[in-house]
Amino acid sequence: MPTAQATAPFSDLSPDAYVVIGVASCFVREDKELHPIEVIEPIPSAMLEALDRGIPTSYKLAFATTLGAVWQDDQPQRPSECPDSIQFCEEFGLRVASAARTYKARPSAQTIVPPGTVRNDFNFSLERKRVLNLERQVTTEDNVKQHSHTHQVL
Repeated sequence: MPTAQATAPFSDLSPDAYVVIGVASCFVREDKELHPIEVIEPIPSAMLEALDRGIPTSYKLAFATTLGAVWQDDQPQRPSECPDSIQFCEEFGLRVASAARTYKARPSAQTIVPPGTVRNDFNFSLERKRVLNLERQVTTEDNVKQHSHTHQVL
């Protein structure tokens, strides 16, 4: 297994810390059109437990690895299971360290995807599309109408 030096977000984690990395099917909006992309991102233990229960997800597959295998010399490392066309998620370093901590706190979640294995039998669905660059425009119509007595002292 490769090794990694401890850096700021990883100072409390060892290179052999367990982590699950997923390949998600997402979309990017450009000129009012949705374009599909695939993203490599860490999956925290709570999300993995939910995926194991069968919730619909954009994750095609998940593989269990170590922190040192996916992060070396302050750079993300592409797992061999992932083609070069798949891009890393934003803030991958911070997110992979955070995900590794969740497995450290809940070691029982490590049995869902045993170390060194790949799992691809999740309830994959694109019914609710996951758009990465979606910006919400807040309008006055979004305001909640309150009862007239809400802010009055009675």
